[in-house]
Amino acid sequence: MARDTGPTDRISRRFGVALFGPSKALERRPYPPGQHGARGARRKKSDYAVALAEKQKLRLQYGLLEKQFRRYFAEAQRRRGITGDILVQLLETRLDNVCYRLGFGNTRRAARQLVGHGHIKVNGRRVDVPSFNVKPGDVVSVCDSTRSQQLALRSVDLATVRPMMDWLSFDKDKLTGSLNRLPEAEEIDTMVNVRLVVELYSR
Repeated sequence: MARDTGPTDRISRRFGVALFGPSKALERRPYPPGQHGARGARRKKSDYAVALAEKQKLRLQYGLLEKQFRRYFAEAQRRRGITGDILVQLLETRLDNVCYRLGFGNTRRAARQLVGHGHIKVNGRRVDVPSFNVKPGDVVSVCDSTRSQQLALRSVDLATVRPMMDWLSFDKDKLTGSLNRLPEAEEIDTMVNVRLVVELYSR
């Protein structure tokens, strides 16, 4: 199963944004990694470099490889509507991201691992594909095994500081959640200028 396993703190420092959650490394050293230190952040970037950085931030945030990300963009272009908004919707309705939003994983990587190890069910059937597309009305739950329940409960307790999205509903007692509707673009803080991503791929 292809996945991005790069160093999260180093990537966050490169872009100056905590893409993978709160980062103490970014607080201690709020400048890009490398031998030039803080001076490396002063170089003027071209429009292309800025757009490329926005694309990389969005791709890395959701843990996708370049080929996977291009497929999502192609699908967003094919559908009717605003390409950027549809792209974000497609990324947000991945099963690993929905599990992260529900709190089953403290990070997207942890949620992806939970799915990949077979701890998650969709509509009562076990699904171990992180890219599975969750549709409105689908019910996402944790498997009944003790191990699965313990892993999910531990993450849910850690994730209580994150607000629950309006487009999701969650029952902590039953460890189940459902997708009520597709999220709107303005409801999702991707920390990325998606318009630049669309312009980059449309050149």
